[in-house]
Amino acid sequence: MSSKTPVNYTSAYRLLHPMHTVLVSCIDNAGKPNIITIAWAMPTSQKPPLVAISLASGRHSCSLIEESGEFTINIPSIELLQAVIACGTFSGRSFDKFKKANLTPIPGKRVKTPAIQECIAHIECTVEDKFTTGDHMIFIGKIVEAYADTGTFSESYDLKRAHMIYHGGGNNYHTLDIKNYKP
Repeated sequence: MSSKTPVNYTSAYRLLHPMHTVLVSCIDNAGKPNIITIAWAMPTSQKPPLVAISLASGRHSCSLIEESGEFTINIPSIELLQAVIACGTFSGRSFDKFKKANLTPIPGKRVKTPAIQECIAHIECTVEDKFTTGDHMIFIGKIVEAYADTGTFSESYDLKRAHMIYHGGGNNYHTLDIKNYKP
């Protein structure tokens, strides 16, 4: 039996990493878009289709999502790693992140929030609920539209084509090993 090393409870959440990294786009009431990089996103219900995202309460994107009542989860591939880092480093209060990260906004299909053209998949959401958990705000989004690049997704991702990014904590990012294990 292996020995166990204590983990400080303030960093215990990193035991759940690596986590899927996404770019969440949002918009203010004047139509100015923004992007935030997050790894805290997850499905919460199939019927109705709901997802949750968790953002630090002081983030610019947090106030934009509260203001607009919508957001789009965009799934980047490893080819967008530098854009992912830029969108997680610079503040949308000071920078146009679409320009800073060299990303292209495309109109949402069911929401005003733009999707990101270079990403391989998109989930458009309207805010169903929100609540504060410590220093973060959790938004529950009702999925109103979802779409992916042709050939990358059909009930699951084709991992030979969709090289998604996983956050390992801190400034560490990973991709998946493409071995397929079946019971």
